[in-house]
Amino acid sequence: MARDEPMSGRLAGDLATVTEQELKKLLASLRTEHRDLDAAIDALSGTGSTDQLQIARLKKRKLRLKDQIAIVEDQLLPDIIA
Repeated sequence: MARDEPMSGRLAGDLATVTEQELKKLLASLRTEHRDLDAAIDALSGTGSTDQLQIARLKKRKLRLKDQIAIVEDQLLPDIIA
């Protein structure tokens, strides 16, 4: 898996074939990367960086990670029909 898109192949395919342990490990990795991006965005914003394009790219990547996290969480927590 590429660092830029850690789940690109898995999201396109079927996550049902991935074990729960692998999903938990993937989820932890995605959350760590999301947290790291948040810190990087804060650092760039805090220094008064004029590189708004870089900040925008980091924010966009962070949103993609958030979506990926939601997909993995949905796989880990089955739907409960009441």
